[in-house]
Amino acid sequence: MSNHIVVGDRVLLDASFHATRTRLEMLATDGTLPWASEVAYGEGITGLVNAAGPTAGLTRLATAHLDNLAETHDCAHIPLRWEAIAADGKLFTALDADLMLVPAGDQISALAIAGAYRPQPGRPSAGLDRTIVREYATVAIRSFLTRVARALAYPPGTAWPAGHCPPRRPLTEDKA
Repeated sequence: MSNHIVVGDRVLLDASFHATRTRLEMLATDGTLPWASEVAYGEGITGLVNAAGPTAGLTRLATAHLDNLAETHDCAHIPLRWEAIAADGKLFTALDADLMLVPAGDQISALAIAGAYRPQPGRPSAGLDRTIVREYATVAIRSFLTRVARALAYPPGTAWPAGHCPPRRPLTEDKA
């Protein structure tokens, strides 16, 4: 059995690819993406602790590594790695992912993340049900993506309309 869980999510933004691509490049250097990573990891771990007990949460995010924004004509992406501190004090890779931005129409962009999430190694996560780990890995990924989407769609000084969040779309369509 693999020690990682495949995670992903996407949101649509009511903004052109060019505008959101420029803003994503700014967010990659202004501290927003590491901040969103730290908050999102904390939310996922808090949920895991509530569901599985305190030993499951003996971890915290140490750093979020971001590579430079890479792009082609119709895609911008930033490789992202979350390094966390395990209960034994050792660093482990909690997430390896790509944050991607693509055009989804003339004035619409899609922001997506896809990657591999890993619970802390060793005893604290040994007895955890993979379904529970997946659920809270998804909480962390959605939290991160929502924060980044808000920062892209609404520059500082603006806010989402009350009661609204960016629309979620599954990464794969059901063929029923």
